[in-house]
Parts: sequence; structure tokens; C-alpha cells
Amino acid sequence: MRVGLDIGSTTLKCVVLDDGNNILYHHYERHLSQIAAKVAVLIDNIRHRFPEAANCPVCISGSAGMGLAQELGIAFVQEVYAGRLAVKELYPKTDVVVELGGEDAKILFLSGVLEVRMNGSCAGGTGAFIDQMATLLGVSAEEMNALAAKSEKVYTIASRCGVFAKSDIQALLNQGALPEDIAHSIFHAVVSQTIAGLAQGREITGNILYLGGPLTFFSGLRAAFDEALKQKGSCPENSLYFVAYGAALYPEADSVELAFLADSARSYLSRNSYKRCNCLFESKEQYEVFKLRHQKRSVVTDAALCEDKKLWIGVDAGSTTVKFVAINSKGEIAFTRYVSNKDNPVSLIRLFLMEFYESFPDAQIAGAASTGYGEDIIKNAFSLDMGVVETIAHFTAAYAFDPKVDFIIDIGGQDIKCFKIRNGAIDNIFLNEACSSGCGSFLQSFAATLGYDSAEFAALGLFAEAPVDLGSRCTVFMNSSVKQAQKDGAALESISSGLSISVVKNAIYKVIRAASPDSLGQHIVVQGGTFMSDAVLRSFELEIGREVTRPNIAGLMGAYGAALYVKGMGYEQSSILSPEKLRNFEHNIKRTTCKGCPNYCQLTINRFGESGRYISGNRCELPLTGKSPKKRKNIFDYKKELLAAYQPVPGKRGRIGMPLALNVYEMLPFWHSFFTALGFELFTTLEANRRLYIRGQHTIPSDTVCYPAKLVHGHIEELLDRAPDAIFYPCLSYNFDEGISDNCYNCPVVAYYPEVIEKNVKRIADTVLIRDYIGIHRKKDFPKKMQAILAKYFPRISIWEIQSAARRAYAENEAFRQKIVQKGKQLIRQAEEEGLPIIVLAGRPYHLDREVNHGIDDLICDCGAVVISEDCVAAEAGRADTLVLSQWTYHARMYAAAKYIAESKNPDMNLIQLVSFGCGVDAITTDEVREILEDSGRIYTQLKIDEIANLGAVKIRIRSLFAAVEQKKREVRQ
Repeated sequence: MRVGLDIGSTTLKCVVLDDGNNILYHHYERHLSQIAAKVAVLIDNIRHRFPEAANCPVCISGSAGMGLAQELGIAFVQEVYAGRLAVKELYPKTDVVVELGGEDAKILFLSGVLEVRMNGSCAGGTGAFIDQMATLLGVSAEEMNALAAKSEKVYTIASRCGVFAKSDIQALLNQGALPEDIAHSIFHAVVSQTIAGLAQGREITGNILYLGGPLTFFSGLRAAFDEALKQKGSCPENSLYFVAYGAALYPEADSVELAFLADSARSYLSRNSYKRCNCLFESKEQYEVFKLRHQKRSVVTDAALCEDKKLWIGVDAGSTTVKFVAINSKGEIAFTRYVSNKDNPVSLIRLFLMEFYESFPDAQIAGAASTGYGEDIIKNAFSLDMGVVETIAHFTAAYAFDPKVDFIIDIGGQDIKCFKIRNGAIDNIFLNEACSSGCGSFLQSFAATLGYDSAEFAALGLFAEAPVDLGSRCTVFMNSSVKQAQKDGAALESISSGLSISVVKNAIYKVIRAASPDSLGQHIVVQGGTFMSDAVLRSFELEIGREVTRPNIAGLMGAYGAALYVKGMGYEQSSILSPEKLRNFEHNIKRTTCKGCPNYCQLTINRFGESGRYISGNRCELPLTGKSPKKRKNIFDYKKELLAAYQPVPGKRGRIGMPLALNVYEMLPFWHSFFTALGFELFTTLEANRRLYIRGQHTIPSDTVCYPAKLVHGHIEELLDRAPDAIFYPCLSYNFDEGISDNCYNCPVVAYYPEVIEKNVKRIADTVLIRDYIGIHRKKDFPKKMQAILAKYFPRISIWEIQSAARRAYAENEAFRQKIVQKGKQLIRQAEEEGLPIIVLAGRPYHLDREVNHGIDDLICDCGAVVISEDCVAAEAGRADTLVLSQWTYHARMYAAAKYIAESKNPDMNLIQLVSFGCGVDAITTDEVREILEDSGRIYTQLKIDEIANLGAVKIRIRSLFAAVEQKKREVRQ
């Protein structure tokens, strides 16, 4: 008999084999971090079940098993190797193994070159991720699988960060999306993360084996993998036990007396060897002084009506909680509610309003406003008077407590918001954009796992003598750190305290990136439900080395600020639903596809009885008004119109395909004119979408390259389907020299991505790929160079023809640029004549692609602004003086645009910079652009966009920028 144990991050698996490698016994359970105790019980069970085998080989595998194996002195085998042993024994013809565990994910390529891919710094898309999503939906994991089977639609949900996925899901729930569709979308998110994050360009093909708990228990997940891979994988019997089976097969395992092994496991003692932090409070007296100091900043929360009987209502429908506040004429709070957002927020707000009307039957509601993630749906559902931008609501509330406030930090359920205040207006905003470790739901999840509510759990750590130093890691991986600390002897109090410290470190060093306390400000106000924890607040003060202000309503600041804001707008009689209408209130949800234009938007229509409707998912106002979208003053629309004019022209020399990606968005006029003049039919792919990304996902070799580059793979697949005579995608180290920089390099990804395509897209081997290095900046050398390049792929073309085509190409390129410059000037004139704000949306050519920019240009236009791009004004501004070697064409344009704005006489011109993850020099660019604009009084913000962009956060930033502009205008008028 042989025994194999697989001790994973969350589960314990065991297999007992006979001498024919047949399974005699298997066991599966969650170990709840009680690993040694569970192993002891398990070994005893095996002894009693097989008394004749008192002594047999035992081997341990699994991510949490090495330490125990060393302590007990028994064999340990790495889990990937153990899994491979099992697969070779049971399914020798397997080509690829896809295995998902509690906190890890693996792909084993067994045919060809043996290779294993595992998740590293992020545990998104694993079993723990799925468990978290099921909890958010209020169902068990099994129920979520049943829901997914009834789905009709797939939404795009972030999978790289479990907490950001919650943000996406909560936003969908707020918009009325059905749980069935969300459950199905969660499985697709896991698939996308596994293929893009792990396979990284190596195709998953052949005989595919699905292993691990999630793929065993969730048929919907297996179906999503089959759909993405376009073939059917198999989930074998006993798929949960392959690592344990492989451990039992391990030939170097020594025989162990089972009774001795069980006794050793029971007596296993940890070493208390975890890394520690300083305690939060050294005594209860110190804590009492701390509490008294923070109680000074308070507002009355049980106020009565004033003589005028007027009340103003503020609602904050956040990512994880819903807050409701009613204030009187003195700004005192007469009524509050604060609950977890486990249901549709509409039903919760209806309940609050009914309670409110019963408590204050004689009150006159003068005004009502909503803010937060559910701002729009709540405003429409209950006929509130206005919506307030989230940042402005929080600033208004903070200002009420400290008029000198110069820095606000708000840690909410799934986001961290920090605002720098200068001259009474929001000057800069920091948001967590790539990771949400360290937010409120981070603590909430741990508390729930350990059987506490958030407040009780946080209070445990106040007087811990040795808090665990957990750093600031991925939310899901932090589970492993906590479990390791438990195994090392850390008390629950120490873990609680350590998690509170981790939240603060994440906010300061990952989100704000503060160099020193002075960089934050002198008057700091902290707010958000997370700061209601005294442990988190104390950790923050200790980390920055100074005292801060925490209002007694820190968790209600969004709702309180919304109420104050609507009160200041001078409303006398609110349009909010009356008690009679509220009693007859109905909320119905319908999904449909809008066919009014080629976008075919997937709409979610919420109907609220007599009070109206709210539509989400639309990209224009057609579903709302029934009328065609208004013509926007948007340079992005104009650029797309110009590019659309470059249609393929049949020619005598053949068909050439070109991907409409990266720099091709501005190089198309040049290459189209050049090849058309030579008699080639040049055609391109269409603008990207999510389907195109999925199409090329299996050939992407890097998880960290920017999303615009990842889209190239889908474009190439589309071109190959159209069977061109050749694909033209050259390497361009240099761009055109525009005379505004030290040099004119393209970024390395733009310049050399054709090399990546050639090496990773297998199908392209059957097609001519022209990816030669070309110097378009060398106008005189270009014809001769191109003649030599084209001669390698086509019959020789005369130098005269190429010279003529080159002249036309350079002329067309210049004409294209001048059209954009002239259109930009026209839009600026129109904006000035109509008194409209101007936003210079600075980015790169590929930010024209809607799949990349997420429609940010439209969002800005919806705020009433005119949108131009950096290349509209860069040439007129000329070279900007910077402290860096300016040798990148795209960055030089941004510097020049910042210079133009700083020197402009129009005070309503501000800048938004678009950044894609993976662009290594963006930090330098951002600092230089900010430096150029700093003293001009202009507002600058940066939007990081990628396939995991949190669009809700993007909307907050854009609307906050406009609200800040309006606030500055009011200050000037005063």
C-alpha cells in the first residue's frame, strides 16, 4: 500500500493505492488552516480502515505541505511533478493539463517541449476567486454553477483582481443585470485569465485534461473553457486527486509507521517565527486619549426638524454598501441608514424612504441627490433632483468638518480615493487602478472567513502585542499569508492587527505613493467605512507620523456630502417620489439589443412604474431619446471619418492586408497612398472589439504587454481569414521627424511588434509577412530601400514607380496631419464662441480605437466639453523644454500639448492623459507633463486604461475633473 497526501492552500486530499496502482481509498476536505490536526485524523482513519498496513510509503505534495513534510521527516514531491506522474500513469496520451486550485492555476504542456505555466503575483481566476464571486451574488458555488446554465448573455468582468471583479459585478447588479448572466460571465472571466495569463502564446490544443476542484465541480466553467478553446476537454474520474495520486506514486518515498506519523502530526508545534510589526496601542489609557481626540470632530446624528421642517436627502449607493442621510437646515443629521449592498440597491432605498416617511410624516423634502456607483439608477428610480460626482460629495462633506482640508483619503469597499485640495478645489485625484488589495471588502472577507463581522474582527487587533507583518499583497494570496502566520503560531488578534496595518500600507505606498507625510498635507481628513475601524485609523496615523481628522460619520460621508451639496443648490421642493407613489412602486428589468446603429448595444432597461426608466449599456442617446445621436465636437470622430475614406482599390499587383492597430492608426494614409499608387489593393481590419481580442488571445506571449499590442494578434487572425497575397506589417524604429524632440523613436512595442507576431502566430507561416525594417524618417533613402524590400516578395518594380508612389505617400501623410490640425483649430474656435470647455485628450494613435479607450472621448463630450487631441496643437506649440532626453515622438507631442495649454489664453482648456499599462516610460512622461502645466492653473489628470480598466473609476475621474473646473470658476467669481 502507498499513501499520497496533497495539502493545498485550502484543501486536503488523500489517495491510498494498492500494488497495482488502483485507488483503495480517497478523501477530500477543506483544512481551514488546521493542517497538522487534520492530517493526524486522516492517518488514523487510514490505519483503522487498513489495519494490515501499519507501515507503508507516505509522500506529501501541495503548496501548503512542504513545511509539514520537513517537520515530520517524510518525503515531499513538488505538486507539478506529482501531477505529471499521475497523468502519465492514467492518461498517457494527454497533451495539455489545465488545473485550477484554491489559490493557484497551472497549465502543463506535456507534448512537444515539456513546460509548466503557473500564476505568480495574482490569484485572480482561481477557486478562491470563484468562491468570492459566489458570496457576492449571495449564492453557494454550486448554485452559481446552476445559475450560469440559464444564462443568455456574457458581460466583460475583470479577472486579474478579485476585488475589481466585485466592482464590475456590483456595477452590473446596480444596472439591473441578471444573476444568471453574471454567473456565466464570471466563468468566462476565469477562462480569459487562465488563457491570457498563463498560456501566453502557447496554444492549448490536442488532448486536454481538466483537473482541480473548480473544473471538477463547475460544469459551466468547463463549458466556458471548451467554448474558448474551440474543442472539448475531458474531466476524468477522480480529477480532484491527481496530485495526491502522483505523490503516492513517487518512487523515492520511504516507508513510515502510520501510528508514529499520526502522533507526530498531533504533537506538531509551530515556532512563532512570523515577521512582526509594532503594536497599535501600548495601553488602554493611550487608546482612551485617542478616542477622545477623534470624538471632537462630530456632527449631531439624531437631530430633530427645524422650524421650517425642511430636510435634504443624500444617498450613496456604493460598491458594497448603501448609505442614506437626511439633514435639517442646520446641517445636522436627522435620519441615517447604512447597510451592506447584498441586494439590488433600488429595493434597499425604497425601504429606507418608506421608513423615513414614517419617521418624519410632517417633513418637507426640499432636495434629494444621489452619488456613488448606483448614482444614475437611484436618481432615475426615485426621481431625485440631481446626481453628485462622488469625489465632490466627499469633498463637500470633508470641507464641512475642516475648511482647511488639503488632503482627503477615502477607503471604501472596493476602491481607494485620495484627493489633493489646493485653493479650495480638488487639484489631483489618486485611485487604485490595477489592484484592490487593502480595501474594505478585503477586511470584510477575512472577518467573514473567521466567523466575525468587520467591526468585531478589527477590534480584536487594537491591543495585539505582536501584529503580523503581512505587507500588502494580492487579496487572494493574502489568504496564504494569513494561513502561514496561523501555522507559525500567530494569534487571531495579531492577524487582525496585521491586516489593518496592511490596508494602510497599501493605500500609502501603492495608491498615493507618498514620499513623505508632508507630501500628503497638513490638514488630512480620513473617511469611508474602513476608517470607522480604530485599528485602521491608528495604523494610518502611526505610518504617516501625524494626527488626522476622522469625522464621527466617516462611513456616511458620501451620502452626507450629497445632502449638503443639494442643500447648497437652493432647491425648495424636491421631485422625489411621494409616499403614495412609493407604495405602488414597481421595478422591472428587461434586456434587449438596440439595432438603431451598427454598435448593436446590449441594453438593460429598468422600468420604475410611473417614475420612468433607466437604460444602461448604451453608447449613445438613441435608446434614451429615440433620436439619432447629436454630432459631437470630437476630434476622435473626425479622425475616424478620415481613416474610413481610405478604402481598398483593386490593383494589378495583388492584395495586401494591414492590421489597423498601434501606429497604423496614423500611418494608414501614408501606406494606403503608397501601395495604391503601385497597383496593390491595400485593405485593413476593422476597429477592434472584445471578440477580436479573444480571437487572438491564444497567441499572446506576454501577460504584461499593453492591451493595444495584445489586440494585434486578433487583427492578424482576421487578416489571415481574408487570405491576402501578403500581410504588410513593417518594423519602424523611427517615426516621422516632427521637429519637436531630440529624436523621433517609436516605443519598442510599436516599433518591433511584427517580430513578436512572426514568432507566435503559427498560421502566419503559410502567408507572406513583410515585416522588414523600414526608415520612413529618411525620405531620400526610402524609395531605394523599399524597392529592395518589395523585390523579395513581388516581381521587380521600377525605381521610378516607387519614387512616384513615395512622393504621393509623403504628400498624403502631410495632408492628413494638416486636416487634423485645421479641424482642431476649428473645434477650439467653436468652443470659445459657445463658451464650452476644451479637453486635450492626449495619448497615442491607437487610443483612437474604442476597444482601447472605452469610449472615454464620448464620456467627456457627455460632460459638455469639446475634445481635441495632442497632435492638433503640438506643431503650433513647438518643442517644450523638459528635464528629460525627449526622443519619443508620442511623448514629445504630449509635452508640446502641455506647453500649448499652459500658454493658452483660454482658461477653459485642460488636459487628460491616456496611459496603457505596459508602457515603461509613462511615469517620466506624466511627471514632465505635470511639471509643464503646474503653474498655469490648469487641471491635469491621468487615466490608466487596459483590458482590466475599471470604467466606473474612469467615469468618476472624468466627472470629478469637470466638477473641479466648475468649482474653480465659482471661486474666481466669488
